[in-house]
Amino acid sequence: MTLRSRFTLISSLSFGIVSIITSAVIFFAYYDSTKIFYFEKLRNTALISAIYYLEKDELPKDRHAQIKKEYNHLIQNNRVAVYNQNNEVTFGHNLNDKNIKLSHLQAVRKNKGIQFMSDNQFYYGIFYPDNQGDFVVFVKSSNDSFQSQILRLAIIMLSVLLIGLLAIYFLSRYLSKVVYKPISNVVERINKVEYNNISTAIITSTNTNDEIEDLIKSYNKLLGRISENVLLQQNFINYVSHEFKTPLAAISGNLEVFAQKDRTPEEYREVAKESLENVYEIENILNNLLLMSGMTKLESSHKPMRVDELVWKIYAKLEPKAKENHSSIKIQLQVTKPALLEFPGNETLLYLALYNIVENAIKYSYDKPIVITLSEMNSQLYIEVRDEGRGIPADDLVKISETFYRGKNVDAVKGSGIGLSLSKSIFDHHHIIMKIDSTVNVGTNVLLEFPTHS
Repeated sequence: MTLRSRFTLISSLSFGIVSIITSAVIFFAYYDSTKIFYFEKLRNTALISAIYYLEKDELPKDRHAQIKKEYNHLIQNNRVAVYNQNNEVTFGHNLNDKNIKLSHLQAVRKNKGIQFMSDNQFYYGIFYPDNQGDFVVFVKSSNDSFQSQILRLAIIMLSVLLIGLLAIYFLSRYLSKVVYKPISNVVERINKVEYNNISTAIITSTNTNDEIEDLIKSYNKLLGRISENVLLQQNFINYVSHEFKTPLAAISGNLEVFAQKDRTPEEYREVAKESLENVYEIENILNNLLLMSGMTKLESSHKPMRVDELVWKIYAKLEPKAKENHSSIKIQLQVTKPALLEFPGNETLLYLALYNIVENAIKYSYDKPIVITLSEMNSQLYIEVRDEGRGIPADDLVKISETFYRGKNVDAVKGSGIGLSLSKSIFDHHHIIMKIDSTVNVGTNVLLEFPTHS
């Protein structure tokens, strides 16, 4: 059963049960009030009948005639029975009524009144003391009119209830359609999604701020992560075929030329050196890719480490490379609280992330110096890596941290488009905010904002 059908069924049953209970309460309330009304009329008739029969000797003839004339339509001998102390009918013609029993007469004398229904008749009895003796006056009336009213009411209420249930059912179906329309749209878009555009599978233009909107946003996040993984797999093949082609071609070309004739020892060493460099480049690319692929499920324990020592290690490693590029690395330590330099994290990963940032600065700075500044502000540690290189165009800056993306102005500088993306993933893993600001032909500034110490 679909959610829409289940919603329709549950809402229809709920409103239906409430409507049935309400109708039953109204019906029985009307039944009781109408029955009370009929018995009240009979009580008045019994009292008038007692006055008519038993006060005849005490009332003037004209007054008695007036009463007879006014209440003749109520007082009918075949409906009235006046019992004396011997339980004999002395007035009226309702003789030997089998429904009026001795127990009823005794109950009237004891309780001063009684009412009951029997054989489609209403009965009402009153105790009436008189100078002629103590009497019991019983009157009866057919309940045909009462039953007719109750039947009409039952027909009306059943008709209204049936129409109401149908209205509730169709209204529930309409409401379920309205409520589940966003879900239907989601399902429809998911069914239409293709492998190549999974990231745009669910896009909602409504801002209902309800549970369905939260569900859509959650699905969007999930599909976004799936899309990233799919894109990574797609780009991996393209990247391997593109990036590995150059070093593999160099290796194979050198070996083919090398195999054509004997070479000198110096030529042997030169070819071996170039081949090893290309092999190391392939190995480095593969290591970065493998590390990136496991970043989301990394569970390495974080240990306290010194950030300044990490920076000096990177300096020692990259300073020779900076000199080869006719550049230099300067480190500025502007931290007055040594405790800020202690940070719990994975030292190997943070080394790799910061290494990539500084290495990129060296690649694109040429003969300009790279400045690494460690500073503090509001009990937070900041690391700034600033170069005066070619900079990054504005349209490239928004995509520069995406996997495999490289700027348009890199020219012949070697790179895989993985380093900066890998660095960002590592910083995100450590809750370190990375901000990149760059101006073409002016330089690039990478600011790392460390989380506050807990």
